[in-house]
Amino acid sequence: MAAQHRWIKSSYSSNGGACVEVATDLTAHGTVPVRDSKDPHGPTLTFEPTAWKAFVASLKAGGFTA
Repeated sequence: MAAQHRWIKSSYSSNGGACVEVATDLTAHGTVPVRDSKDPHGPTLTFEPTAWKAFVASLKAGGFTA
């Protein structure tokens, strides 16, 4: 599955490679695959678009802090 999708990672990603990547080309089909950028051939997690949008909105709002 990993090779046929257009994977992207955040432009804010500058932490030495500890990132996640998202395949945005499947959102219209009802799925948002996410993977570890250090392991592109490893497993992926799949989210519903509404759940992914809520997660991203929460991140942007500062909902997750260290």
